[in-house]
Amino acid sequence: MNDQITIREAVKNDIDILLQHEQEVVKAERPMDPTIRKSDVHYYDLNALMENPRATVMVACDSDKIVATGYALEKPARLYLDHKTFAYLGFMYTDPEYRGKGINGKIVAALQDWALNIGLTEIRLHVYEENEPAIKAYEKKGFKRHLIEMRLRTES
Repeated sequence: MNDQITIREAVKNDIDILLQHEQEVVKAERPMDPTIRKSDVHYYDLNALMENPRATVMVACDSDKIVATGYALEKPARLYLDHKTFAYLGFMYTDPEYRGKGINGKIVAALQDWALNIGLTEIRLHVYEENEPAIKAYEKKGFKRHLIEMRLRTES
């Protein structure tokens, strides 16, 4: 494993590994969310994100191996907030072999730089309450716990 991890924007040729990483995200989240369908699931339209001038997909590379991913997407804010739009972060994944080495933090920093460069000062993301390692990683980068989403499944 190379100690020299580089961060770059994803390109079309990365799509196969990005789709594999997306499935790893789905696999990791299924135990935390009983509402995720059991059949084929795609969370993201990665090609559309890469083409969107108000979005970016970043990858962390060890030489030419993609070991972590993340995206930022400008989204409209609720009308009553003090900002009109914000950067939403998603697709935060790090290969298990590379976890605990600060790589996710480098991806978050690159996404934060991108957001600031296009004028976005509010950055948000969602994380499952049970995912304490992820929560701790985001708190290290300055994120604060903000809202709790609650759900109820009623019987039909």
